[in-house]
Amino acid sequence: MGRKFFGTDGVRGTANQYPMTAEMALRIGTAVGRYFRNDGQNNHRVVIGKDTRLSGYMFENALTAGLTSTGMNVLLLGPVPTPAVGLLTTSMRADLGVMISASHNPAQDNGIKFFGPDGFKLSDEVEAEIEALIESGVEPAQAVNIGRAKRIDDGRFRYIERVKSSLPSSVPFKGLKVVVDCANGAAYKAAPEALWELGAEVIEVGTQPDGLNINRDCGSTYPQTAAEAVVAHGAHVGISLDGDADRVMILDENGKVADGDQIMALLASRWAQQGRLKGGALVATVMSNLGLERFLEGQNLRLERTAVGDRYVVEAMRKGGFNLGGEQSGHIVMTDYATTGDGLMAGLQFLDAMVETGRQASDLTQQFETVPQMLKNVRFAEGQTPLEAEPVKAAIKAAETALAGQGRLLIRKSGTEPLVRVMAECEDATLLETTVDSIVGAVEAAL
Repeated sequence: MGRKFFGTDGVRGTANQYPMTAEMALRIGTAVGRYFRNDGQNNHRVVIGKDTRLSGYMFENALTAGLTSTGMNVLLLGPVPTPAVGLLTTSMRADLGVMISASHNPAQDNGIKFFGPDGFKLSDEVEAEIEALIESGVEPAQAVNIGRAKRIDDGRFRYIERVKSSLPSSVPFKGLKVVVDCANGAAYKAAPEALWELGAEVIEVGTQPDGLNINRDCGSTYPQTAAEAVVAHGAHVGISLDGDADRVMILDENGKVADGDQIMALLASRWAQQGRLKGGALVATVMSNLGLERFLEGQNLRLERTAVGDRYVVEAMRKGGFNLGGEQSGHIVMTDYATTGDGLMAGLQFLDAMVETGRQASDLTQQFETVPQMLKNVRFAEGQTPLEAEPVKAAIKAAETALAGQGRLLIRKSGTEPLVRVMAECEDATLLETTVDSIVGAVEAAL
C-alpha cells in the first residue's frame, strides 16, 4: 500500500492541522501500541522523548494516552536529542522509541519519529502495517491491562555519558574554546554539559528555548549566528546543531561553514588511515557533492549513494556492513556508537581530530574542492502535483540534455515539507544557474 501518513522521517506537519493533530497522535499511539504489544502481556515498554516545541506537550500526552490504552508502559524522557531516544530504547530494553520533533522545521511544525527495539528507525514495511492499523482502528486493552506512565529524570545524563564514551578517555579538550549553537532545541542542556565535562571552554548559543523559538535564526539551518559568535569570542571552532540535534554544521575559527560532506570526508579519511572504516566505503545520499565522490576515489575509497533520508543511509550501512555514513545536510551516522544521526557526537569527533593533529579547524574543514552545486526549493500547497505537469517534465528533460556529460541533476519532492527541491551540479556556473532556474520557473508556472 502507499504511504499515507509517513514521510521520509516519520509523520510530520503543522501542529493542530491534519495529520499533526492531538486526535491523530492518539490514533497513532494506539496503532503502534497494538503493533508492538501483540501478545497480551503487560511487560512492554516505550520511551518517549521530545524537543522544545510548545506543541510537544500536547503530542506527548496524546501519544501516552493512546499507548497506555493498549497496555504499553510509557517512559517519558522529556527534552532530549533524537539519538538519545535510539540509545535509551535499547538500553532500557524497550519495544519502541518515539521522538516528538520536526527536526530543523520551524516551531509551528511537529513530527513523530519511531525507533524499533534495536534502536534503529522503523522500516517502510513496518510503517505500512502501522498505517493500516491507524486507518482500521484497534481494540483497547481490558481495564486491568491499561499501561502505566513514568517520568525518567536522568535520560539526558545517560546520553551524555554515551556520547563521551565515543572518544578515547585520554582525549582532553582543555584549552579549546568552542561555540555550541543548540538551536533552542533538544540539546540545549546536553550539548553544553558534554563539552564542559570534556574540558572545553563553552560559549552557548541557542540555549534559551521558549517553545516558539526553536531553529529561529539559529542552528544548523542558520549557521550565521554561530559563525558570528565564533568570530566575536575568538573561538577555535563552532558546533551548530539543529532542533533535535541529529544534524551538525562545523564553523572554523573564521566563521566559515563546513557541511556534512566535508565532515564525512574528514572522518572517512581518518578512519581509513586508522583501519577503522568498514568496507572501505562511505554511505551518503544522492544530494552529496560530486567533489566528495572524487575525494574518496583519490583515497581508494568508495561512495555508496542512497535515496535522500538518513534512515535510507542507515539501511544501506546495515545491509553492507559499513560504519560511517550521512547526508550533506549534516546527519552523520556512526553505527559503532549510535543508531541514527548524532550531531553532538559528530562534533566531538571533529574536536578529537583537532586535538590529535594539532591543526586549526580551517585546515580540517576543507577536505575537497566542491563541484558548483545549486539547490532551490519551490513550496506548493496540499493537493498540488507540479512534477506531473507536462511543461515541468519537458523542462526537466531539456535540462538533462543540456547537462549530459557535464553535470548532474536531481529533482524530488521533500519528504518532510511541501517543497519541490531542484538540485544540479556542473563545473560551468552559467549553465548550472540556467538549468536550475528553467526548472524552477516551470514548477512555479505549473503552480
